[in-house]
Amino acid sequence: MRTVRTLTAALLAGAALLAPAAAATAAPTPTPTPSAGAGTGKDGKAPTEAGTGFRTAALFKPGQKATASGSTGDYLYWAFPADTGQRATVRASVTLPPSAARHGAQTWQLDVYDGLRRRQPCTYGHQSAAAAKEAATVELSCTLRTVRSGAEAWSDDPLPGTYYVRLTAVGAHEEDLGLPVKAQVEAGMKETGGARAVDAALAEPLVPGIAGASEQQREARAPEGGWSAGWWSDRWLWTAAGGILGALAGIYGYSLTRGSGRPSRPQA
Repeated sequence: MRTVRTLTAALLAGAALLAPAAAATAAPTPTPTPSAGAGTGKDGKAPTEAGTGFRTAALFKPGQKATASGSTGDYLYWAFPADTGQRATVRASVTLPPSAARHGAQTWQLDVYDGLRRRQPCTYGHQSAAAAKEAATVELSCTLRTVRSGAEAWSDDPLPGTYYVRLTAVGAHEEDLGLPVKAQVEAGMKETGGARAVDAALAEPLVPGIAGASEQQREARAPEGGWSAGWWSDRWLWTAAGGILGALAGIYGYSLTRGSGRPSRPQA
């Protein structure tokens, strides 16, 4: 009975220790609240124009739908923040000119670059898509790798900071260049947590000009809730759980050993 009581008390203590960490891990991700930034309106709405290069990229928040009008052959640029442990999926939709005005099929491409302007590979999705002459729209998507808190200097692993989206027609009839198009871009985030976490950290996220930026500019370029800097990983939860289970196993084994070592009473 004493062994059972000891084991029960230890289990209850372990459950009490795990409860706060489990609640923090299971807490739902808050809905992003738009905030004003470069390329967005003062009211925090998604941009309705695109930039023509990295420096003029229109900034939008994950969950927003950025739109722009342009011409076939133009390079359209947007930017969004991505933090440690997040896996971004960028989607783009292009409304093409009327088929009667086009002279042939078109091929569009969606490219994503990190804060160092390194082109990031897509793990899956339709990064490049061809639209027939009769097609009214073309859809593209690119799912990036999970953002890491740090990486080797020689690698191209995705790091926290600003990510750039470039959309353009890479294949079109020469006479179709300059025809008007409408584009829409959005970025969805998935929290992958400690399943893909690594032990490293950046001093600053890869955001252009962040070193000399004001606090307001930093907040405008950061994801909702600010940069995490990789301080939390749900691997802590599994490490704590393993330690507690190991301690309980030790207590139980000790109680069995102590019980089996007692001298037996002499028979009457």
